Amino acid sequence: MASCISTQAVQAQELKGISYKPRIINTTDLGADPDDKQSMVRQFVSANAFDIEGLIVATGCWRKTQSNTKMLDTLLDAYAAAYPNLKVHAKGYPSPDYLRSISVMGQTGYGMGDVGTGKDSPGSDLIIASADRDDPRPLWVMGWGGMNTIAQAIWKVRETRSDEGLKKFLSKLRLFDILGQDDAGAWIAKNFPDVFYIRATGVYGWQPPKNGDYQRNDIQSHGSLGAVYPDTQWATEGDSPAFMHVYPNGLNNPEQIGQGGWGGRFDPIKKAGIRSMSEVAKIEKDAETKYDPYYMYGNTEEGAEAIKRYKGYDNDFAARMDWSITSKYDDANHHPVAVLNGDRTRKVLHMTASVGDKVELNAEGSTDPDGNTISYKWSFYDEPSSYDGSVSILNDTSIKASIEIPENSKGKNIHIILETYDNGSPNLYAYRRMIINVNP
Repeated sequence: MASCISTQAVQAQELKGISYKPRIINTTDLGADPDDKQSMVRQFVSANAFDIEGLIVATGCWRKTQSNTKMLDTLLDAYAAAYPNLKVHAKGYPSPDYLRSISVMGQTGYGMGDVGTGKDSPGSDLIIASADRDDPRPLWVMGWGGMNTIAQAIWKVRETRSDEGLKKFLSKLRLFDILGQDDAGAWIAKNFPDVFYIRATGVYGWQPPKNGDYQRNDIQSHGSLGAVYPDTQWATEGDSPAFMHVYPNGLNNPEQIGQGGWGGRFDPIKKAGIRSMSEVAKIEKDAETKYDPYYMYGNTEEGAEAIKRYKGYDNDFAARMDWSITSKYDDANHHPVAVLNGDRTRKVLHMTASVGDKVELNAEGSTDPDGNTISYKWSFYDEPSSYDGSVSILNDTSIKASIEIPENSKGKNIHIILETYDNGSPNLYAYRRMIINVNP
């Protein structure tokens, strides 16, 4: 099984500055909307960037029952056909057999009606087993549909372990809920208020045109995985922000949800009563209000604009689809590596400065594996910064940039984003973030 890394090994590697893959489990209500299949294709071609520990077929308000994993199996067959090509272009792609071994059924019924005594499922058991592993990294459990398989895992641990055991289990979980698609999320948030819980509602508006040229020419035309990427019926890839939030591209620390990244930006203060999709209340009028007040992290006012500010995510997908049909490394484009002030990891960096200082930022050492020309763009990200004024960046399209710390920024922080991108086709991006903490 993947992802079984000891605490000592992780700590040793962190001393060397190596960034780790995020651990994720996806639960999906496959069959409710074609967009789950779409998101799964993007997840598969990106699979080397994650430690995927579970693919769980579950239910939600738009698909209240499930009986088998046949749809997931078809997608895995398509991945298996593309796997020999994908692994040419990047290390770390999981084998098809491994992904099949972690592809299981979750709850087969809807919402909290399928949580409780005798309701354990292979999916809820898998979540518990993953959280129990000797691995210091958090476990991101994504709800592309309802959250009741996750609720069953939490219920089981509460019923069978001490308060301390439950607390330890919950401390490993990072829950990411797309839109809210059953009543289980409100139950979790109400009964376990300390649990890390994001409900993303700003998941539409970042996508390319519905069934447009990009979807046709860059995705669906590409081999076995393109063939199982369906046309959009309602909205394209509404579930992708779940794993895009933890995508290790150097842009953000997923646990610092106010930073923002490919999955959106979230308010670090929990909000009361972020409601699920309207269908949940149609199924049961007081499905969530009966748990009031419950609190979750939610999107900032930027909504999908926090995703759209970046240009790299669709080119990343298109390039990876190229990988899936290209057997020679030299026949496709690959991501540059962004270096920030000598640091080659993907970690968000911090530095201190004082008012009036001239801060130097340097991308020297950035490389491109294909020998392509790299371009640079430095920008001030206002929204996550506590400093709310203007920031002037000198040489903002050069390998070296400088910033004069504003007079009125004492005690504030300033977020600077470095984008490096090559001139390959499609051009690919790598990111870094420097947070400048200004002395009081």
